[in-house]
Amino acid sequence: MRAFAYLFAALSALSDRMAGEDPERGDVPGWVMVTVMTAALVLAILAVFQTAIVTAVQNALNSVTGAGG
Repeated sequence: MRAFAYLFAALSALSDRMAGEDPERGDVPGWVMVTVMTAALVLAILAVFQTAIVTAVQNALNSVTGAGG
């Protein structure tokens, strides 16, 4: 009887996985939306503050490499 229970559990898990009802699969369209919205936000911030960001990064790199004096 125990073997039947194990077999039934294995077949049930397999059928759930084949049907696409895997709870570990996640929400793919949600993650795509989050990724696209993040990229849009980064581009919007970069468009507004591009000169300030470039200057800050150049100053940081110059202070680390010693090229700034």
